Amino acid sequence: MADATGARTVAHPQNALELPLPPDVLVEHGSTVTVGDCPLEVLHLHGHTPGSIALLHRDADGRPHLFTGDSLFPGGPGKTWSAEDFVSLVDDLEARVFAELPDETWFYPGHGDDSTLGAERPHLGEWRARGW
Repeated sequence: MADATGARTVAHPQNALELPLPPDVLVEHGSTVTVGDCPLEVLHLHGHTPGSIALLHRDADGRPHLFTGDSLFPGGPGKTWSAEDFVSLVDDLEARVFAELPDETWFYPGHGDDSTLGAERPHLGEWRARGW
């Protein structure tokens, strides 16, 4: 797809070697990626994969919109491959997403319905307790 469209590919270094082609840009937590004239802040969320990232956009009114890939869905974190990966993902979601962003933040997972952090925040303890 990248070859057909000329799109730049972006990845965290911990995922770069597993991709079918080398990414054009390597990003770390706190990096900025620009799409057109839209800056997106990179949030590294360890767990679904070692280098999973989410991309944060603030609209013209300052409202945050977070593209979470497979790290966060309505109802909980995405799939992990071990108990250690799950704890890492929940820790990062709590520290880098829920502790930093307001309830009105809309988030958009890689598939399925979108939601707000405010709708999901009350369930953080349940997610940690159920272990998936």
